Amino acid sequence: MNLFERYLTVWVALCIVAGVLLGQFLPGVFQAIASLEIARVNLPVGVLVWVMIIPMLLRIDFGALHQVKKHWRGIGVTLFVNWGVKPFSMAFLGWLFIRQVFADYLPQDQLDSYIAGLILLAAAPCTAMVFVWSNLVKGDPYFTLSQVALNDAIMIFAFAPLVALLLGIASIAVPWDTLFVSVLFYIVIPVIIAQLLRRRLLARGEPAFRQVMEHIAPYSMGALLVTLVLLFALQGNAIVAQPLVIAMLAVPILIQVLFNSGLAYWLNRRLGVAHCVAAPSALIGASNFFELAVAAAISLFGFQSGAALATVVGVLIEVPVMLLVVKIANASQGWYGAEMRK
Repeated sequence: MNLFERYLTVWVALCIVAGVLLGQFLPGVFQAIASLEIARVNLPVGVLVWVMIIPMLLRIDFGALHQVKKHWRGIGVTLFVNWGVKPFSMAFLGWLFIRQVFADYLPQDQLDSYIAGLILLAAAPCTAMVFVWSNLVKGDPYFTLSQVALNDAIMIFAFAPLVALLLGIASIAVPWDTLFVSVLFYIVIPVIIAQLLRRRLLARGEPAFRQVMEHIAPYSMGALLVTLVLLFALQGNAIVAQPLVIAMLAVPILIQVLFNSGLAYWLNRRLGVAHCVAAPSALIGASNFFELAVAAAISLFGFQSGAALATVVGVLIEVPVMLLVVKIANASQGWYGAEMRK
């Protein structure tokens, strides 16, 4: 993990402080930035999100999809958890904690928005950071690559309908036009651009491609941090008024990560899948494409919405929680192997 990835939680925490302070002292500047939008897509954030996402998508080789059949059991478990369990479990946990357990302590006009943000966070499987997690558990690189490529291909077509379905179940109005614009702007176009760039860079040779990837990686995380400063500058008043909101939003996110990673790990063991596939499968099944979730939440509900804040909380706890899952997977490898030999 590079410096940004290793200390992402620290950087995010600093961005919260910087954003809140800047929002208090320069509110007019950030309101002006928030007003720069077309079809509810904020242009500055759109540029930042492309800088975030495209370097990550450059890592994806859709040519690896032919390897799916080699790891069909692990692939099947991850797809089931990613698309059949995680979004629905998050919708339930959002309803349970936001509408029931914490309802009296949260702004009543933001309850629906908080749930929507949690749904957006869970509806997009993680892309780039998965390679980091897989490496930390000594995962099979071919499984990880083919799984991520397949998830990204599915996400192009399934993200919008799945989000719309869950928002409807949660009785939240679905802004269809903005949802489809967001999918086009934040998924389809960046995927096409990234694949064209990838092909062109690889034509210059693998070493040149890796050198370019190393050079542009810091820009991706840097764009994420700038986006977070913008978000918290506009969310500052709400955070200052109710600082415990972030902690309450973190509860369902933490539970769903541990639940879904545990479910994927257990299902892989039941199906006789090797640990080098089961461990990354559990991590892919639990982690989120938070860059996409943040961008979609801003487009659908606005900078100052509870949805945007909920997705940012996902960024805040992503690294420490996933490192905990990595530690559990590595520590339980002996147990996993012993169970497999029975």
